[in-house]
Amino acid sequence: MKELFEELRRWPDVEAPGLVAVDAADRLILDESAEVRATTPAGGIVVINDAYGALTLGAAHAGATGIRTHIDALTGERALEANATRVDLSDTFLALPLDAELVRGARAVLLRLPRSLDALRDIAGLIAAHAHPDVVVVAGGRLKHMSVSMNAVLSEHFGTLDVSHARQKSRVLIARRPHDGLDPAPASANVAGLEVRAYGGVFAGARLDIGTRLLLDHLPTASAGGTPSDPLIDLACGTGIVGAWMATRNPDAHVYACDQSSVAVASARETMLANGLEDRVTVARDDMLGARPDASASFIALNPPFHSAAAVTDLIAPRMFADVARVLRPGGELWCVWNSGLRYRSLLERAIGPTEQVARNAKFTVTVSTRR
Repeated sequence: MKELFEELRRWPDVEAPGLVAVDAADRLILDESAEVRATTPAGGIVVINDAYGALTLGAAHAGATGIRTHIDALTGERALEANATRVDLSDTFLALPLDAELVRGARAVLLRLPRSLDALRDIAGLIAAHAHPDVVVVAGGRLKHMSVSMNAVLSEHFGTLDVSHARQKSRVLIARRPHDGLDPAPASANVAGLEVRAYGGVFAGARLDIGTRLLLDHLPTASAGGTPSDPLIDLACGTGIVGAWMATRNPDAHVYACDQSSVAVASARETMLANGLEDRVTVARDDMLGARPDASASFIALNPPFHSAAAVTDLIAPRMFADVARVLRPGGELWCVWNSGLRYRSLLERAIGPTEQVARNAKFTVTVSTRR
C-alpha cells in the first residue's frame, strides 16, 4: 500500500510542499475498514468524500471491484481519474453523484468526514435511507477537524456508533444499524430579496456572508455582456446568489454560474429555480472557467475560495485570476471581493490589468480590474 500512496498526486488541484494527496486519516479509514471490506461482495463498497483517490484506490488495491465513489470537488474527481490511470486501477470504480444510486444496497461505506455538520447530516440520512440494513460506515478525519457533534449527527441515523482510538492525530467513527433515512433537501432563506437554496456543506449555507454582501452592495448593473455568447459570469458561484442577483438586476441578461463543487452546483440550480431564473442562468460544474473560450467575457464577479480540500492556501486565487485573464476580452471587467489581509491587488494588476478599490470595510475589499 505504501508504494501505491507514493504514486498519488493532487493534480489538477494545487500542489505545494505540505499539501498531500493522502494523509493519516485516509490510512486509518482503510485500516479500520479492512475486515468489513474483505467480506463485502463486489459492488458493495461505497466511498464518499475521497479527496484525491486514496480511499477508492486503496480499497481497489486490496482487491475490491465495482466501487462506487463520490468526490464533491471536480479537481478531486479528476485527480482520482489521473491517479487511477497511473496505478492501472481505472476499471475498479465508478464516479457517481451524491444521490440514492450512489449508496443503494451498500454494505460498506468509507467516508471522509466533512467539516460541515449539515453536510454530514445529508450524507448520513442518504446512507440510512438507501444502503443495506447491515451497512457499516467507517467515517474518519483529522482530529482538528472533528467534534463530538459529529457523533450526535451520525446517531440521528444509526443505532450503534463506535469510536476508534486516535492515531497520528486522526480518528474513526464506525456506524451501524441505520434508521430514519432521509434524502437531502436544501435549506431555504430569503436573502437580499432572493430565495436562496443550500444543500449541506455549500459555502455560507442559506445566508449572505459578509464578503459577498459587500460585493453585492457595490456590484453595478452590467454595461456590457449578458448575451448567450457573452454571459455575465458568476465564478465560484456557491449557492448562486451573485448570479441570481445579476440576473434580476439585468432582466434581459444571460448569466453563467459555475463552481467545481457538486453540492454548490446543486444548490445554485435550486436557487435559480426558486427565483424563476432557470431559463436565463446556466449553472455548470467546472474547474475555474475551463469550459469558457478565450477572450469571450465582458463581466465576471468572483469571491475566490481559500480552501483546497481541508487545507487553507493562498495558491487558488492566483490560478483563478490567470483563468479570468484568459477569458476576459480586452476592456472586460472582473469585480472581486477578498479578505483584505490577503493583499490581492498587486496579483490582480499583474494578471488582469489596472485595478481600482471600490469599497473596503473592516475585513474585506472590493476591487474592479480591467483587462488590458
